[in-house]
Amino acid sequence: MYTKYYGLTDLPFQLTPDPRFFFESSVHCKAMSHLLFGLEQCEGFIVITGDVGAGKTTILSHLLATLDSRAFVTAKIVSSHLGGDDMLRAVAAAFDLPYANLDKTSLLCRIEEFLVANHQQGKRTLLLIDEAQNVPPQALEELRMLSNFQVGAKVPLQSFLLAQPQFRRTLASNDLEQFRQRIIASYHLGPMEAEETSEYIRHRLAVVGWNNDPQFTDEALATIFLHTGGVPRKINTICSRIMLFGFLDELHTVDRDVVKSVVDDLFRETSQVVDGSSGPSGGVMLGAGIPPDAFQLLQRVDRIDRTVERHGRALKFFSYAIEKSLQDESGDPEPD
Repeated sequence: MYTKYYGLTDLPFQLTPDPRFFFESSVHCKAMSHLLFGLEQCEGFIVITGDVGAGKTTILSHLLATLDSRAFVTAKIVSSHLGGDDMLRAVAAAFDLPYANLDKTSLLCRIEEFLVANHQQGKRTLLLIDEAQNVPPQALEELRMLSNFQVGAKVPLQSFLLAQPQFRRTLASNDLEQFRQRIIASYHLGPMEAEETSEYIRHRLAVVGWNNDPQFTDEALATIFLHTGGVPRKINTICSRIMLFGFLDELHTVDRDVVKSVVDDLFRETSQVVDGSSGPSGGVMLGAGIPPDAFQLLQRVDRIDRTVERHGRALKFFSYAIEKSLQDESGDPEPD
């Protein structure tokens, strides 16, 4: 829809992770550095944590896109509360290994044979675990056992774990001491700052051929940051709706009022989902990562802003009406 209207080659704010749109913010660069450091060690576990929508999967996708497929064999598991033996089956399935009707010993032997064969061919094997906060300790122990496989002095398997912040509490368990000792790199991915949020939006638009249409004003970009907290997925959500809003209203400039209108719509939709009501038009997105006290304060400020705007429009109208009345009495022509 709006891509053709604005002359774009693709959707700039889709939610699906796409390495084309990787943006090197300060936090994402640090996370990438940890991944590269871990990769160079050729062993152990690399853990990246971050809130929902922080960009963990996008960063890992960007890393994988830079790897030589002839030198690396990779597989990905999206965890869904897998048990110990189920984790082994999931690993086998991820690498396209047969696992049906195999007992645990046979399954481990099959995985080890696969890892040794890759190593003998000069290939490294990488296992990627997404949503690792759902992995129970028993399954993490099975992953640790896989990391014990060796070919001579080399470890043929390396694992990357992406998780939400609560995963750190899981790792703190006394039962996972040996697992923690095998973590060689760990980083928590936080949100972007205001300036980087603006650069992020421009970057994603530029990737799909944006020619400053629509133009985002500085006030609009600042308001987007206010309502998203610098979290990439939240930025994508609101900007996607802004682009659609602009297309439907045939706009070529996105200002603060446009952003607030879109935020209001999203707020009402969220309120209806949460409690079935239309909810107040506070203008702050639920779940924006803003502390409750600050959230309430922002709502109050937003309502004051709207009141001032309404009064401002009313004063402008009354001023015009009085001026016109005086001109009618004096017979002067109407103002331009």
